[in-house]
Amino acid sequence: MNPKNLINTYGPAFISGLLLVLCYPIIDLFFLAWIALVPFLLSLYNKKPKQAFQAGLLLGIPYFFGTQYWIYHSINHYGSIPFIVSIAIVFLLCLYLSLYTGLFALLFSMNIKASRFPTIFFAPSLWVALEFLRSYLFTGFPWSSIGYTQYKFLSIIQIADITGIYGVSFLIVAVNGAVAEILLIRRCVREMPLFPLSQTVIGLSIILLFVITTFIYGHWRLSRERPGEDLRASVIQGNIEQDKKWEPTYQDAVIETYKRLSTEAASSSPAIIVWPETSVPFYFNSDKRYTEQLIDFQRGLNAYLLFGGILAKGKEGGRHLLSNSAVLLDKAGKVSYIYDKIHLVPFGEYVPLQKVFFFMDKLVVGIGDYIHGDYYFRAETPSGGFATLICYEIIFPGLVRKFYLKGGNFIVNITNDAWFGRTTGPYQHFSMAVFRAVENRKPLIRAANTGISGFIDSNGRILSKTNLFQQAILTQDIKTDITRSFYTKYGDLFSYLCIVFSILLLADIFGKARRG
Repeated sequence: MNPKNLINTYGPAFISGLLLVLCYPIIDLFFLAWIALVPFLLSLYNKKPKQAFQAGLLLGIPYFFGTQYWIYHSINHYGSIPFIVSIAIVFLLCLYLSLYTGLFALLFSMNIKASRFPTIFFAPSLWVALEFLRSYLFTGFPWSSIGYTQYKFLSIIQIADITGIYGVSFLIVAVNGAVAEILLIRRCVREMPLFPLSQTVIGLSIILLFVITTFIYGHWRLSRERPGEDLRASVIQGNIEQDKKWEPTYQDAVIETYKRLSTEAASSSPAIIVWPETSVPFYFNSDKRYTEQLIDFQRGLNAYLLFGGILAKGKEGGRHLLSNSAVLLDKAGKVSYIYDKIHLVPFGEYVPLQKVFFFMDKLVVGIGDYIHGDYYFRAETPSGGFATLICYEIIFPGLVRKFYLKGGNFIVNITNDAWFGRTTGPYQHFSMAVFRAVENRKPLIRAANTGISGFIDSNGRILSKTNLFQQAILTQDIKTDITRSFYTKYGDLFSYLCIVFSILLLADIFGKARRG
């Protein structure tokens, strides 16, 4: 294939991938997402299966690499892996993720040829089915779901309390599919005199109705008064250097930083003060001296204190068993709640398939092996009940909702995004938390070591936030929410319906292919 034909065949897919990158933080051209896939979808018309799959790969590579390049920073800077090798590892990850967009393109192109069912329904259903699969397969990595581009578009994202993030993804791809369908109508009628134009018109009308209904629902939700109580909370952003926080000579300085900032925050009389993930540079309860010092200090705050720490859980084979945990001290300094992180970070806190990746070690500093928690504990305080999602647990919608099946008033997310440096990673991580607030109708408190810390209300509105790499105290009055949303109660029912619909249509397509 000559260069001109190569560009004509695969250029539109690559352009769509680049356009999608512009829709995410920090560029935030979110409106582009509604048309970004159109060149890609148009290019799949009349493509052979192999070409369609390749086009899907060439959509995914710039799309995923452009939104996930930041992973190299932690591998290179903290894992001591050379820059080129770090970039190669990220590229391989993006190549794996591109298999999903490649499979989408392959199956979508087959639908165009073998089925007269409007593509504006098949495309979003299949996209959602594959996004959902990507969120769970091989421990799951739901980063870069297309719905996350709309975290600022409050009227649209309110539907997430019914469908989850995947409903927003569905709507975006459906609109892209509708635009592509309109642009293809004349060509389809010319090439297929019996083309079912009426079905297309009905399909476009349904999509338009879906968009209008979503807007109306969004405005209604945003105008409603939320039931709940007022809560004043403070988050402490210590801005501790990642490669120094565990040095023995630096321990006292880290602790004094958090004490100083918390004392200042206490002057605003918050009900709870929140420190970030692994904010205490010692093993709580095991290191008696530092543990007693922290408890003594906390008793003078007249507030609950939630902090992240590493706890020793015993020994096995001469190695300490450690947990990445959140600990809550009540006003009297007593431990009232401990949560051990359930979803550990692959290659960060543990190495999956150790026999295969025997040459790699985890990035998180520790003298032992990290073990995951098993229980969806929720803390209870006079201000309400809450769960603590640690680090990237907040990106898993299905995990977050499980904490609130039996109630709860607000969400807390503690994290340490120092691993990401000054990349787009921290901005994307923060934007994803917006959807957990909307899905579960719970305000969200976020404390991050180097940022971004902040407060999000139960409608997904960002009330306040910090900048990256600065010490900060953020105090905010929020309104807790006792609502149990449809999504909290029933989970990813919408996604399952998309999966079933996709399977049924694919079965019909493959059946026709065998008969033909």
